[in-house]
Amino acid sequence: MGAVVALIAVLMVMLSGLSVGLVRDGVSGLQNLPVTSFAFAHGVQHDSAFSRSVVDTSAVDAWRAQPNVADATPFGNTLINGRTDGGVEVDLALFGVTADSFLAPEVSQGERLGTPDGIVVSPTALDAGLKIGDVVTVDRVGTRMRVVGVTMQQDTFGHVDVAYVPLALWQEVKSGTAPGRAVPEKAKQEITAVAVRAESGKSVDLAAGDAAAGTESLTLSDSFGASPGYTAETTTLQLIQGFLYVISALVAGAFFAVWAIQRKQEVAVLRALGASTGWVLRDALTQAFLLLTAAVAAGVAVGVALGAYVAGSGAPFALSGSSIVAASVGLVVLGLLGAGAAVLRVTFTDPATALGGNR
Repeated sequence: MGAVVALIAVLMVMLSGLSVGLVRDGVSGLQNLPVTSFAFAHGVQHDSAFSRSVVDTSAVDAWRAQPNVADATPFGNTLINGRTDGGVEVDLALFGVTADSFLAPEVSQGERLGTPDGIVVSPTALDAGLKIGDVVTVDRVGTRMRVVGVTMQQDTFGHVDVAYVPLALWQEVKSGTAPGRAVPEKAKQEITAVAVRAESGKSVDLAAGDAAAGTESLTLSDSFGASPGYTAETTTLQLIQGFLYVISALVAGAFFAVWAIQRKQEVAVLRALGASTGWVLRDALTQAFLLLTAAVAAGVAVGVALGAYVAGSGAPFALSGSSIVAASVGLVVLGLLGAGAAVLRVTFTDPATALGGNR
């Protein structure tokens, strides 16, 4: 029984790490942005807002004028394929921001945004072959961008490395304007969304802001669903984890049902000697708790060791202490519920059974 519970715990740790890793790989670029909400185009589909939304830059001023808004700034988003001068093919999620805005990232290496063609990339892009000083040419458009810095932490969007670019350069790429040609005036007025930051400790009336700016807002956490594949991945893993919890309760319940039946005569003797139903139940649950706790602890230890190995292989996997603790507690609690349901019936055994009253 301990081995079975331990194996379930190992699987739960691995699924937890995969879930956290996929979320981080899918939306860490958004998670790291110091915003409270995004204002997209009115009526845009929420599951594809970042790819479909087009907002006029005039909406930025409308949002800045709203109560409790500390700041609002343009934000652009698009996915591109490119190639470095060294022949390395890269995929990047371009985040178009103004260099003096609160969206401009801090850097761990190199320079911050400032030069017209300079970009700041996620450190995970270095693993893909990029390095500071490389020039990336955007496929089909021909726009050339020079890597000048690296962000402080992993920034990815839709499992693609993020590159922060000046807003004007993003508008050039988004509009498909060839190098050396002027960006159309219409394209200069278009952004993906307005990034809004609320004042500390205060909330913004999103409905009022949308009415004034003609936009449709999503909170930062709600905007994660607009990242490619985010909703499908998280829903699938949550369903699998839910089924594992149910299975763990059923496995524990089935085992302790057999265990309780085997002890039926002993329980009857205890009852005949004066043990109360509560005492017998507590005795059984204490033994179940010790078994479940030891097995889960062993399984978690193996799962963490295995997870550390997987995380080092480059897979979208990340161990989270809070997730592991929550999963461990869930396994023990559900196992106790299953054990309690199985043992409860036996605790009501008639004491006469121990005295041969059933013969």
